[in-house]
Amino acid sequence: MRDSLVKSDLVKIKVENLNFYYTGVKVLKNITIEIKKNLVTGIIGPSGCGKSTFLRTLNRMNDVVLGAKAEGKILIDGKNIYALDVDVVAIRRKVGMVFQKSNPFPKSIFDNVAYGLRINGIKDKNYITQKIEKSLQDAALWKEVKDRLNKSAFDLSGGQQQRLCIARALAVEPQVLLMDEPASALDPTATAKIEELIQRLKEKYTIVIVTHNMQQAARISDHTAFFMQGVIIEHGLTKKIFTKPVNKITEDYITGRFG
Repeated sequence: MRDSLVKSDLVKIKVENLNFYYTGVKVLKNITIEIKKNLVTGIIGPSGCGKSTFLRTLNRMNDVVLGAKAEGKILIDGKNIYALDVDVVAIRRKVGMVFQKSNPFPKSIFDNVAYGLRINGIKDKNYITQKIEKSLQDAALWKEVKDRLNKSAFDLSGGQQQRLCIARALAVEPQVLLMDEPASALDPTATAKIEELIQRLKEKYTIVIVTHNMQQAARISDHTAFFMQGVIIEHGLTKKIFTKPVNKITEDYITGRFG
């Protein structure tokens, strides 16, 4: 218990005065936030408030968008990921991502999880096999697929496909896992499995999750940040944000008065 308390006091990601633009339009404004290690940080806010854009700044996924520009610093383990000498590929290996809609490749279950290992130059078949089993176990999917690893990933249910995508992200051993509404397209049973999985994964990973679901944010997040119009209105312990928010706008959003 003591170790987990010590871990949770460590800052994994430190965002300092982040501004972000799409073709000259400022969509994130002076974002400053600390994200703690081995905890789940929930990002909430109305549609179009900058939640997903912010998430994608944390592994530079926005770099591929024409006209995208970042100002400020994002420090991961003290290293600014927007520094000129940074290897972006290495950043994306360290900071994995799971998207709103499950996106398995048109390959076998085995090859889906092996994909990241292979593109990183790993050829040892025994290592790959062991890593795939471990990743599927960590994603709580191994027992369901161990006898059909050579079957198409498209044969899996929606919830299983999303856990497969999580396994694929875990295979390359990230330290941070970004999740952009990972359960929004799933039924309640599959959603519950994803939420249980997130609670287990935070023992090994720092997790940042965007969600529109207030109940979900309250259930799984240790810290919550409320975004509105590209600004962080309030950030703190989830229990405090949901029971005693400082800002009236936060209270109005959480209680469903708008958004």
